[in-house]
Amino acid sequence: MASEIKEYGFYQGYKCYLVTLQNAKIKASFHSLGACIQSITVSDKNGEKVDVVLGYDDLNGYIEGNSSHGATVGRFANRIGGAKFTLNGKEYKLYNNDGENTLHGGSISFNKRVWTVDEVTDNSVTFGYTSPDGEENFPGTLVSKVQFTLLDNGVQIHYTAKSDKDTVVNFTNHSYFNLKGEGSGDVLDHIVEINAEKYTPVDSGLIPTGEIADVAGTAFDFREPKKVREDMDNGKLPNGYDHNFFLGESKEMRVAAQAYEQTRGILLTMKTNKPAMQFYIGIGLNEDGKGGKHYQKYGGLCFESQFCPDTPNKPNFPSCVLKAGETYDYTTVYEFEAK
Repeated sequence: MASEIKEYGFYQGYKCYLVTLQNAKIKASFHSLGACIQSITVSDKNGEKVDVVLGYDDLNGYIEGNSSHGATVGRFANRIGGAKFTLNGKEYKLYNNDGENTLHGGSISFNKRVWTVDEVTDNSVTFGYTSPDGEENFPGTLVSKVQFTLLDNGVQIHYTAKSDKDTVVNFTNHSYFNLKGEGSGDVLDHIVEINAEKYTPVDSGLIPTGEIADVAGTAFDFREPKKVREDMDNGKLPNGYDHNFFLGESKEMRVAAQAYEQTRGILLTMKTNKPAMQFYIGIGLNEDGKGGKHYQKYGGLCFESQFCPDTPNKPNFPSCVLKAGETYDYTTVYEFEAK
């Protein structure tokens, strides 16, 4: 195991840092703007090293970019319908940055905040951020930490947070993966399996209707592995995936999803104890990334562990309320295997 920390630039007067962790099988870099995964480099079936995470070469890319590459997203990841919610009888009006809705926490998400580097070890880095009471109009001062740990074959993300008032919290990591290598075309031929029997149908604004529906017979049935493009090409879901899959209320770690790319032979496995996962295939991508490579539409896929979108307004969904003094404590793991 080895770790390296270096300065990565400045944002709004704050110094940012890049931390690189490496072992015999994997190398990964993280930076403190947005508590972000900058790269994950693994070996393919031929032993060639390949970076499978989309992103930018320097801090300026993350400052100017709007795709949340690799970032920790919050205070509430995904969408809140109507840009408002009610908690303990009080309505909180939020910033509507996605039509009439709030996306990823409002006008300035946690991905555009400079986190502190709280601890670096040979195999981990811990970032911290304190969101003051009323930031983006969410209640409570929220003290958050995200620890990235380099495993033998992957990266573990451990989220913890405490608030001095009841609030709503939903963190995710917004890494885009391309198992052919970042900037190597689209992911439509990636073979995906999602261990979910249910999903949450949405309206035209991608806000859940409140129903938790069966995936059987729909384009959302990934219980058996299939190519991402299968139900896009046959007309069931022509534009592709930006949808939430319901994993269940158990807080036990379990395999939520896998993706496999045949030419490189890299298998990605995502595990989590969150109740849901957003499957997104980069529908909005159209920008230049690392090494000047162009990231095209469908250029990466995201397995975003989360609470269901619009949970604060959907009492039948597993609750995302964090009570004052209690600890938000969730884990997500991305593992890689060449086969």
